[in-house]
Amino acid sequence: MTEFGLRDTELPLRGHPARQRTPSGLVALALGGFGIGLTEFLIAGLLPQVASSLAVSEAAAGWLISGYALSVAIGAIALTAATARLPRKGVLIGLVALFVIGNLLSAVAPSYQVMLLGRIVAALCHGSFFGIGSLVARGLVAPEKKSRAVAVMFAGLTVANVLGVPFGALVGERWGWRAAFWAVTGIGVLALGGIAALVPDSAGETRRPPTAQVHSAPVPPIGLRDQFRAFRSWQAWLTLTATALGYGGMFGAFSYIAYTFTEVGGFSPSDVAWLLMVYGVGLVVGNLIGGRAADHDRDRALIMALLGLTITLALFGLLAANASASVILVFLMGVFGFAGVPGMITRVTDYAHGAALAASANVSASNVGNALGAWLGGVAISAGLGYTAPLYVGAGIVLISVVVMVVAAHRARFPAADS
Repeated sequence: MTEFGLRDTELPLRGHPARQRTPSGLVALALGGFGIGLTEFLIAGLLPQVASSLAVSEAAAGWLISGYALSVAIGAIALTAATARLPRKGVLIGLVALFVIGNLLSAVAPSYQVMLLGRIVAALCHGSFFGIGSLVARGLVAPEKKSRAVAVMFAGLTVANVLGVPFGALVGERWGWRAAFWAVTGIGVLALGGIAALVPDSAGETRRPPTAQVHSAPVPPIGLRDQFRAFRSWQAWLTLTATALGYGGMFGAFSYIAYTFTEVGGFSPSDVAWLLMVYGVGLVVGNLIGGRAADHDRDRALIMALLGLTITLALFGLLAANASASVILVFLMGVFGFAGVPGMITRVTDYAHGAALAASANVSASNVGNALGAWLGGVAISAGLGYTAPLYVGAGIVLISVVVMVVAAHRARFPAADS
């Protein structure tokens, strides 16, 4: 068996050494995640062009970002609930088709209203894709590799975080902002074909016997009532709370990081782009390390990731005036900030008995945390505490998340308490 516990049809020929190979279905899911991530991030580098082209104010153009985020939070729950009884592969194909339609609308938009509609349509699939996709991803590998499989799927999103803004700015500068959305539409079409061709129809649908070579998601799709019943578990709620607080602390600090760099660290505005890429590289590294660590000892890995993020944010606040320290710490901020993502998703779905709604709720929880953290960071700055204040506020929020995860890990030793 290979590292990912490949299907029997993918096992190496007798006499040949086993190779560690990622199932092709995971690659297709990662490509879908990459396209969705690009849609979310590239608009930041195109906003001035879009505002000028569609003759709207900067504030109105900003709704193309905030409206997207709000639609992610709503769509994650609504679409997952609406498709609870449908085959998961078919739902994923439908979600990517929705993504393609949304970006196509953005690419051809004759007006601001159509552009905003395209952004909303594309955003509706975001949370459900990662929620349902995480269950399908873990169904493609051996059970002991499930967090690593989720990390591979999320690798597309983290790479998009690195490339999204510069990709949008580069393509927009050379060929105009519409070309960037045409490019993302093309990526969506490729992902749609890849998922249709490479993800097995049975992925995430049935449980195989322990001796079988094929490994599937924990349970088949269940009805909406049973999806909500899965949230009776205290462990599911503790995990969602830890997710919201962990994300809230990190993005509360990240939302104002440009000001920290320029006003405290002495960097020029032109340096911010490459510093954000350093952060993005940290996300990629943290995601992959976190997936592997969660498969070894999930609760310990989650606690260590959150504790590492708490320490990093606090140190960043203390050392923000030091340019070299800032580069190192923004990288570590990305590493620890995303290291818990694969483990959080597999944890909440395990305790919610495989309910897809739980995985999508995890995405919604992260967006709620983002909004809370950004608001609290802004309050701290408005109170005159300076541009390092969001870092300290973020560290405090994540520290609460550490406490929540310690409680969750302790309760996990007594399963009857969470039934």
